[in-house]
Amino acid sequence: MTAAPEIAPAKLNLALHVRGRLPDGRHAIETLFAFCTDGDLLSAENGRSGLLVEGPFAQDLDPDDPEDNPKPNLILLAVRRLQKVAGVSRQTGFTLQKNIPVASGLGGGSADAAAALRLCTSVWGIDPRYAQEVAPGLGSDVPACLLSLSARGDGAGDRLTYVELPELSGTPVLLINPRVPLSTAAVFSGWDGVDRGPLGDWREGRNDLEPAAIALVPQVEAVLAWLGLQRGVTFSRMSGSGATCFALFEDAAARDEAANAVPREWWRLATELR
Repeated sequence: MTAAPEIAPAKLNLALHVRGRLPDGRHAIETLFAFCTDGDLLSAENGRSGLLVEGPFAQDLDPDDPEDNPKPNLILLAVRRLQKVAGVSRQTGFTLQKNIPVASGLGGGSADAAAALRLCTSVWGIDPRYAQEVAPGLGSDVPACLLSLSARGDGAGDRLTYVELPELSGTPVLLINPRVPLSTAAVFSGWDGVDRGPLGDWREGRNDLEPAAIALVPQVEAVLAWLGLQRGVTFSRMSGSGATCFALFEDAAARDEAANAVPREWWRLATELR
């Protein structure tokens, strides 16, 4: 069986509150996930194995992934684990069109892994519950990325409550990254440890990781300031652990006007929310 290529939608955190630590040492967060219509693109081909990476950010990923790799490629790790739980031995190779910057706060690796789970579920003709079983062990964002629907995330962000945000569907959004990768672990390590309260209305919320991200990559502050000055912006914030920031716009014309004015040294993506 063959399947159409899977989009790995870029993930946004409309708000991200860090509340403390979980018993396993991970940070306890409250966040609201939203997803864009664009992202990386993953295709599968039976009869071969491995991963080919193409696209503007291909050079930032190493597709060579032996099974003993201490930092495995999440696509291939997802496939191996899905094969194990589903009892599938079929060889399937993958091609990733890497359109989203690496280590950018957009859930790129998690979204790619989730796309691999969806793609294999279709290609192999297996029960989707196997993918749901595998997803949590791949990373805190992977369960949210598996369905790529708006959801509140609690715990480490992996305890999901799906929410309806019909007013946001189709909203024009502009993503900007200063082309500086940011380590999620380093940003969380820089959190000041202050619990500033629970997440309610996401528009009144925060991204508690912004100060730590700005301390590591000062350009984040410049991107946020630039977005705040653009015509038609209704909301702007940093996503995840950065360094990507985003803005929601009144209409596509205002978004495109801003996209055309983005400084050329910054990466940009004009898209919309799912």
